[in-house]
Amino acid sequence: MAAGLAVTAAALVAAGPREADRARGHPVSEPVRQHHAVESVTAPVRIADAETVRLLRPGDRVDVIAAEETATGGDARVVARGARVTKVPEPLDGATESGALVVLSVPRSTAARLAGASTMARLAVTLC
Repeated sequence: MAAGLAVTAAALVAAGPREADRARGHPVSEPVRQHHAVESVTAPVRIADAETVRLLRPGDRVDVIAAEETATGGDARVVARGARVTKVPEPLDGATESGALVVLSVPRSTAARLAGASTMARLAVTLC
């Protein structure tokens, strides 16, 4: 029986962790937080100046600016920074008076800001 225990102990030592596999330093008391990538969504945005949209190409980076009515003392503010243009749809005939559509890839929170701003202000873009 002693011989069996000795053989088992020797097998466990041989199969155990090697020096290179051992953890060094102090063990981590708290799990390391993993950073999640920001989820991007596709946001169609109507830009007030249709001619400006004609300058854009997929892959361009733009800032989107919301300009409130100046008659009411409105202000201009940036609602999206560095948004990536994913598509510039062809305008419909005679639809340029209401602006032009551009499709942007933005974080979900930015898409919500864009949607809210488009209901209360005219949107413009600047190339980055």
